[in-house]
Amino acid sequence: MHLQLLPFACPPRIWCAAVVAALAGGAASAAQGDAGAFPEIGFSGFGTIGVAHARIDDADFTSSILKRSGAGRSDRWSPHVDSRLGAQLDVAIDKQWSAVVQAVSEQGYSGSYRPAIEWANIKYQATPDLSLRFGRIALPVFLAADYRKIGYAYALVRPPVEVYNAIPLSNSDGVDISYRWKYGAVKHMTQAFLGRTSRTVAVDTHLKARGVAGLSHTATWRDTTIRASVLQADLTLNLATALFDAYRQFGAPGIRLAQRYDIDERRVYAFSAGINYDPGSWFVMSELGRIKTDSYFGDTYTAYASAGYRFGDLTPYASYSLVDSDSATSDPGLSTTALPPAQAHVARLLNGQLNRLLSSIPVQSTIALGARWDIVTGVAMTLQLERLRTQSGSRGSLINLRDDFTPGRPVHVASAAIDFVF
Repeated sequence: MHLQLLPFACPPRIWCAAVVAALAGGAASAAQGDAGAFPEIGFSGFGTIGVAHARIDDADFTSSILKRSGAGRSDRWSPHVDSRLGAQLDVAIDKQWSAVVQAVSEQGYSGSYRPAIEWANIKYQATPDLSLRFGRIALPVFLAADYRKIGYAYALVRPPVEVYNAIPLSNSDGVDISYRWKYGAVKHMTQAFLGRTSRTVAVDTHLKARGVAGLSHTATWRDTTIRASVLQADLTLNLATALFDAYRQFGAPGIRLAQRYDIDERRVYAFSAGINYDPGSWFVMSELGRIKTDSYFGDTYTAYASAGYRFGDLTPYASYSLVDSDSATSDPGLSTTALPPAQAHVARLLNGQLNRLLSSIPVQSTIALGARWDIVTGVAMTLQLERLRTQSGSRGSLINLRDDFTPGRPVHVASAAIDFVF
């Protein structure tokens, strides 16, 4: 067997070297070994061909704030909101050691579809119930954490942006340990994780999370699954460094504003809890989240509830989601009354920039109606209509705002997606 390694964007070198060595070693052993013996190698893929239409011309609707464009201002009909392609290679080296690499191609901040490594880790199964992984690992902070990139795995066109955009980062580079146990009829899995992650979100703009540490617990009883997680991290984003450096030139009042809002090694906390009940003919699921950043990212509450009924291969559904903030989406900034005219002019400019940042704290709600049709095994088509409404003073999850954008108006979005797995 010949294993070809593609030039994808790679995790830190130590993880890449270890995972690639494991995969290559497994492939070489498979070429020499007997059929059915270790190592076992599997290849799978998934994708979404989607298009979204938004009735708005002064902003873009998008599925992730890390994308370059969306539907609306950039393109009235956009394929970039949901379209992606992914591939996964799994190698079971023996009964205890295995490795996985998953690559996903979707629009990024640059507008390109350059594939990126979503997962790349090695797993050691110490006992049937205890396992350890190291490398690039999915952050286990939502119900859909293990499949949020796989559109075929959920009924809606996309996970509600109000909740899933609260933590747009989906993986971290580090280690985790998982323990499966049972109490009565309830199956449990407890997972602890530690790592770091970073993303380039624009030209010369980088988001870094160090000391990502958390705990996730999943309980399953019959048709019910419950997951709760908590994490903390030290977050740095250099988007507004120049703004807060300028504020500091105004002495104590400016320093206080910089300390209040700047994101430089800022300790952030996130909590999420969700429940999914799916007896087969119908389903209902809901998640709650709490994000606390003490910065211009804001402190937010998120929630959604979705339900659907299956009529054979057709599943109509409805969903309601929201994100609200208990931190200010505006600030008077520096007082200009006692400043000389030139300094007052600069202060007003800085205050305007600060309030544009604070308006990015999402406050919005969305009602969605849709239907999924399972065409054949492994292929499904979903149609969805949404009515999104931002609140006054917030742009919500919209991006690429025009200068004359006015929040508070409803945005109507129509989406169609064909999801597949192979």
